[in-house]
Amino acid sequence: MSTHPSLLRSLLKEARPKQWAKNVLVVAAPGAAGLLSHRRPALQTLVAFIAFCMVSSGTYYWNDIKDVVADRGHPTKCRRPIASGAVPLPLARVVGTVLLLGGIAVGFTIRWQLAVAAAGYVVLTTLYSTVWKHIAVVDLVAVAFGFVVRAIGGATAVNVKMSMWFLLCTSFGSLFIVTGKRFAELRELGADAGATRATLGEYSTMFLNIVIAVAVGATLVTYCIWAFDTQQLADNRFPWFELSIIPMVMALLRYLLILEQGH
Repeated sequence: MSTHPSLLRSLLKEARPKQWAKNVLVVAAPGAAGLLSHRRPALQTLVAFIAFCMVSSGTYYWNDIKDVVADRGHPTKCRRPIASGAVPLPLARVVGTVLLLGGIAVGFTIRWQLAVAAAGYVVLTTLYSTVWKHIAVVDLVAVAFGFVVRAIGGATAVNVKMSMWFLLCTSFGSLFIVTGKRFAELRELGADAGATRATLGEYSTMFLNIVIAVAVGATLVTYCIWAFDTQQLADNRFPWFELSIIPMVMALLRYLLILEQGH
């Protein structure tokens, strides 16, 4: 009897529920359009969140299945449920496949475009884990685009058009976050960085600092243009969108400070 709760915990752990927070990006477009206060768009956004949680967990399963031999020889990854044997490989294949196909099917319950976005995320993640993560610069763009696909998925779920400036802001903002993460990893790991992640051996802190500067500048400029354009379209007397630039700047500066502190 005690094995069942243990297996369920291992299955849940392998799904990486802590990473589901990344899928909150599906609310970006519906939230920017002011639709989340309405019941139907809010439910559609929730379904999009569930769909992306399922497909992202499915990709984690299949990535760990593919890397099971290497993970078993790794000092920390060997404790992952599949590598440690807590989740048998045949069961992992079934659960991973069900999550991938189930997430896409959930997307179809709302709109076929959402299902396509979820499927596109699966393809992108698969290509990243097999090929692109080994190519410098391409790995940064691929991970950043994974965030953008989530935002696109949220937009398709409620059938709201994403403006060019909103899409550019999301793209550059994602690149900023991803590059910042690589910068932190490089500073923390130092000379051993290349052994942990192949592309880190090709990057320098100076290069990543330049990319961060370009990305954060582009994020701020595109967000400001989006805010002013949206305010004109909304025709609100109170400048809500323009004022949102203040917390946006504060969030960008806060993230930069965290990076500089070595976190």
